[in-house]
Amino acid sequence: MSYSERLVSTMASRRPNDGTMMASVIYEAGGPEVFNVEKRQIPKPEKGQVLIRIKAFGLNRSEMFTRQGHSPTVQFPRILGIEAAGVVEEAPGNEDRFKKGDTVATAMGGMGRDFDGGYAEYTVVPATQVQVVKSADTISWEILGALPEMMQTTWGALFKALRLQRGDRLLIRGGTTSVGFAAAAIAKSHGAFVAATTRKPEREKLLRANGAEQVFIDNGTIADQVKQTKGFNKVLEVVGVTTMMDSLQCVEEGGTVCMVGIVGGKWAFDDQISPMASIPTAVNLTAYHSSVKAFVETPLDEIVDELGTERVKALIGKVFVGLDKINEAHKCMDEDKAGGKIVILIDDK
Repeated sequence: MSYSERLVSTMASRRPNDGTMMASVIYEAGGPEVFNVEKRQIPKPEKGQVLIRIKAFGLNRSEMFTRQGHSPTVQFPRILGIEAAGVVEEAPGNEDRFKKGDTVATAMGGMGRDFDGGYAEYTVVPATQVQVVKSADTISWEILGALPEMMQTTWGALFKALRLQRGDRLLIRGGTTSVGFAAAAIAKSHGAFVAATTRKPEREKLLRANGAEQVFIDNGTIADQVKQTKGFNKVLEVVGVTTMMDSLQCVEEGGTVCMVGIVGGKWAFDDQISPMASIPTAVNLTAYHSSVKAFVETPLDEIVDELGTERVKALIGKVFVGLDKINEAHKCMDEDKAGGKIVILIDDK
């Protein structure tokens, strides 16, 4: 019997009330192979916390960096996962807000970093970072699992940091990331002109199908290409510091560049940066930081209603079924093969 068959057998035979769950645990930094699927005690919620039976969760690059050992404050062993979607099992002290069986989403607040997160059948999180999803009856678990972190980051970056308005010309640096795809869809629905970048020419068709009206093939510098066009007043920088200086040259006077990701794999600039030399006159530079407050303020139901389930589903690049697929899913993320958000379904029910 293979490992996967043994795992499925174990999960199927486990009594639902024996107090245990299956979880994907990391004991040391390394490649995708470091995750271990094992039996753990179901955590017990205290007053002010919510016990969630997880049905689906999305993968995030911050989890890849943590797995690789680039998050020094995270102590192993740890169950990673900064987001999850599922149903309420218990909510001590908050029974008026959360009923058993409510469909909910959660993200941030130290999940998968300060305390065990979403790579499991159950998780316990503070009630302050849980959002009831009213549109749950109309969407699948794979869609719901993709929403929490992707949408709160995208929504916050577009409307809080960039203050996107109808008629804006938006350039998305890192168009084939999950945030890039979501930003294009949302910005287009709000009446903005959308352009996006990709390193791979074969992905241009995919970007245009998702809402990009203009595509730039990115070799690390695109400012010269941009200057041959009408230009942009807003730039969403998903790649990070590796392309930041070039992105600042892509925005017109009075415009704004917002850094929201580190897809380029670097946290900080190598060299000493001179703001006077690097930031053009009257160009604004800002950043968007994910937070619990931002997550609970993200209108997940409104976004689903605005885009439609088919459009949201199109933002999902790859779906894996079962916790035993974590290693494979992380390998897919490492190799940038998903073409959108990666989602794990706990099971196919």
